[in-house]
Amino acid sequence: MEDMEKDLVTLVDEDGNEITAEVLDYFFYEGDEYAIMTEYDENAEEPDEDSASDAFIMKVQPVGEDEEEFIPIEDDLAETLIEYVNNNFFLDDDDEGYEYGEADDE
Repeated sequence: MEDMEKDLVTLVDEDGNEITAEVLDYFFYEGDEYAIMTEYDENAEEPDEDSASDAFIMKVQPVGEDEEEFIPIEDDLAETLIEYVNNNFFLDDDDEGYEYGEADDE
């Protein structure tokens, strides 16, 4: 299998610990950009369907021309966005569904 370059970022949690996260994809919701992310472990096997529950969403804030900042979102917005992602990106096997890399420009 050919290695694709991963979109890795370093985040800092509320205790000041650095966490490496992989950006799985980006999407737009009500005019704002968000990223679907998961904690990255270079020793882990490729993610399976069950690992989607480990994913989290952060707001993308442009900083300068070529940089972006990832901002935590409130719990109520997180619930709304999780429902949005599940309904729009992960369809039943019978439906033509979303594939990673297809950002939704709603």
